[in-house]
Parts: sequence; structure tokens; C-alpha cells
Amino acid sequence: MLSRWMSGSSRNLDREYNCTVRLLDDSEYPCTIQRDAKGQYLFDLLCHHLNLLEKDYFGIRFVDPDKQRHWLEFTKSVVKQMRAQPPFTMCFRVKFYPTDPAALKEEITRYLVFLQIKRDLYHGRLLCKTSDAALLAAYILQAEIGDYDPGKHPEGYSSKFQFFPKHSEKLERKIAEIHKSELSGQTPATSELNFLRKAQTLETYGVDPHPCKDVSGNAAFLAFTPFGFVVLQGNKRVHFIKWNEVTKMKFEGKTFYLYVSQKEEKKIVLTYFAPTPEACKHLWKCGIENQAFYKLEKSSQVRTVSSSNLFFKGSRFRYSGRVAKEVMESSAKIKREPPEIHRAGLVPSRSCPSITHGPRLSSVPRTRRRAVHISIMEGLESLRDSAHSTPVRSASHGDAFAGPGRSGRAESSERVAVIADESYSPADSVLPTPAQQVNKFLLSVLRLLLVTVGLLFVLLLLLIVLTESDLDTAFFRDIRQTPEFEQFHYQYFCPLRRWFACKLRAVVNLLIDT
Repeated sequence: MLSRWMSGSSRNLDREYNCTVRLLDDSEYPCTIQRDAKGQYLFDLLCHHLNLLEKDYFGIRFVDPDKQRHWLEFTKSVVKQMRAQPPFTMCFRVKFYPTDPAALKEEITRYLVFLQIKRDLYHGRLLCKTSDAALLAAYILQAEIGDYDPGKHPEGYSSKFQFFPKHSEKLERKIAEIHKSELSGQTPATSELNFLRKAQTLETYGVDPHPCKDVSGNAAFLAFTPFGFVVLQGNKRVHFIKWNEVTKMKFEGKTFYLYVSQKEEKKIVLTYFAPTPEACKHLWKCGIENQAFYKLEKSSQVRTVSSSNLFFKGSRFRYSGRVAKEVMESSAKIKREPPEIHRAGLVPSRSCPSITHGPRLSSVPRTRRRAVHISIMEGLESLRDSAHSTPVRSASHGDAFAGPGRSGRAESSERVAVIADESYSPADSVLPTPAQQVNKFLLSVLRLLLVTVGLLFVLLLLLIVLTESDLDTAFFRDIRQTPEFEQFHYQYFCPLRRWFACKLRAVVNLLIDT
């Protein structure tokens, strides 16, 4: 029987799990992993497949059965992090956007970042005014189909490509005009580099939005960028806080707190409410990782962070990778022949189709829609019109591109986020009143008091059982026979019991007499 159990355990440990990782060009990489394989093993496998050396900017994302997104932790077992049944489906994505993507050492790294930002543009996460949108789309067009050729590209050819969640005929004509007249002769690598340089100047570059609400109940999106923490709401960037101004991040349940120390020793606390405790914890972990990556000088400065209040232990988390400065120094030492790049070209994409047809702005009535999130379902989903609100505009930008959405395909681990048109006051997210802080302190003290009373009550019950019960178990017998317990019992407990009984009789007699 023992040998059968050991053989069964051995088979269980040696069990292989099938995984499918969706890459940035929408191709899929199937692989198998052992039960105890760490996230680092799977990530290294992918980077080897992609011939990628500057890999610290990337990560693996997955969605649990509750539709909550997570980044795969490289120091933990892949199987233990997956809450779903195999086969597992994950996505290879940019996790930390380069501060200057044009300064990346290798073309393969720039190409992968280009694919990620192209996805951001399509899903409505990278926001810009119309002129910038036309230029970015023209760069994509030049990179994918090359120079304009009247024989191959008839009138309206740019309408066959979908660059944004919504756009108009006027924007399509502007894209074709730039492609024809300004970009001729640019190679795909040059067009991608120019695309990255332009995208990096936009306020929402590197934004991965987390849906939240402020203390007044207004919808907002929180995001972490290479330059700091941002809050987007009502088509505006209402908060931008540099990383060196963020002193602390923590969460309790669904509530996320950001502690900020600005000029003239001005300290504020921003508070937001996530949809679920899991979403709030994910937001907190993303914030901890981004601040460590962009702010610290060395990975040796990384410390374990705890999200806890004054008396209770919270979640603990530690960023396990290298920081941005170390990554740049390591990239400068790369010396090899540039690897061959297999560009996707005109291959249709599930989430960013290269060739699609759909209604233009002139054929569909313009309506104002509240923003909703596309649910993360098994398999692929359509990006319906109702899933997109009016595209976000930055506070300092002009009119953003607009128009009805076309149908596309989104993979299961992409959560599309767009910002609603609602009024918002930046002060709504600040906790300024001392009364609120005092109330929170009193609540913590009350919790401590309740815990203390509870512990004393448990100790009292144990004491009564030891002294008054007839239980004769070995555990109680050993305690009763110790000299310390006998001394306590005869010198303190018995006199206290007699005094309490006397007082109780006196009270009873008084009640009877009255």
C-alpha cells in the first residue's frame, strides 16, 4: 500500500499541464509545464521562443474564474496561481512600459512594445487628439503595407484597417493623406520607431486602467505610468502624482489608499473603492511593482511591503525583478547580431483586425453612452458598440477621435476600459477632515479592545474548566499538578471565589428583603 501511495504521489508531482500563451501579434505559443514549475520557467521559455533579451519590461497576464486579472508571479508555482482547470490560457504583454521606448537597444524589443501600444490605441487606452491619431495610424499603415502604391491601394484603402475603437471618414482621409505624402520610403523599423516616439509624448502612454470610484461615488480609472500615478475621469486626467511624491500605498478590503507628500510639506491621502477586494489587491500590487521598478536605483533597495493598519496584519508583497535603471545598464551590454523579426503584416488579428469593414460616423447616429467594461468570458468576444463610450480626451489635448465602434475580437485576458463623460471634482478623492482620521483611529482602538476582551473571555473559560470541571484528561492533569497552578489555585483563585460568592449572596439577600 505504501509503495502504491508513493507511486501515485510521484505521478501527481510529474504531471504535465498544457498551457497556451497568446502573444502580442495574436499568435499562440502552446507548451507544457510540470506541476511545480515556477512562473520564471514559463517566462524564460517564452523569451527564448521570441529571441528576447530585454525581457524585464514584459510579463504574463491571466484571468481567474472570477474574471479578475492577475500578473503571473515568477517566484511562485504556475499551477498554484491558476485557479482554473487546465489547460491554462495566458497572455504575453508589456508590464512595465519603457520610459523612452526609442532608446531600447534591440529592434525586436521595440517591435514588441510597438505591438502593445498598437493594441492600446485600438482598445481606447492610448488617447490623443485627431491630428496625433491620424499620424499614429499612418505610421502603422506604413509599417504594415509599405509605401503607397496607386495600383495596390485604391481610394478609401485606409478604411479597411481598424486602428481605433471609433473613427470617422474624415479621419480615414487624413490617415491616407499622411501615408501618401509624408511617410514614403520609411522601412517598417523606422515607422515603428517614429510611432513609439510619438506615442511616448501622450499623457496616457503606458496606462493600464483600473476601474474604481472615489469617496463621492464618481467613476474613475486609476493607472500607473513610467512617470507616476494618474487618475482619469470625465475625459480628463484629474490627478498626476510623480513617483517620488508617493510615500505609501495600502488597501483594506475594497478601499485603496495613496499617501502623497507634495511641495511645502503638503500631505494628502487619496482614497478609492475598487469593485471587489481581489481587484483592490491587484491594484495595490501593481502600484507596488511599478513604484519599485521606476523609482528605485537598485533592486537591493526593494523591501517587503505590508498593507496593514495600526493593529492588524495585512497582505505582504515584494517585487522580485530588476529595476528600470539596472535594465537599461544591462541592455547597453548586449552584443549580438540583431535577431530576425517576423512581422505580422496583414494577418487578421482577433483583437485588432487588420482588415475589417464597418459603419462610419456618417451612417450611424451619434449617441452618448456610459462606459462599461467588457466581461472577460471563456474564449473570444466581440467588442460591441455598447462596450465603448466616447473616447477619452486628455485635459490638455484637443478634440479626440470619435465615431461609432466597429466589431472586433478580444481575447479572454484583455479587459477593455474607457472613461465615461461625467462631472468630477478632484477634491472628491481626498480625505482632508481631521474628524475622519480621528474616527478611523477610534475604530482601530475599538477593534483592539474587542480583541482583548475576547482573549480575556477565552482565558477565563479555560481557567474555569481547569479549576471547577471534573475533566481528567492528560492535558488538564499535567497543568493541575504543576506547583505554579497549585499556588495560584489556593492563594488567589479560592479566596477570589469565596469573595465573589459572598458578594453574590449579599446581593441576592438584598433583593429578597426588598
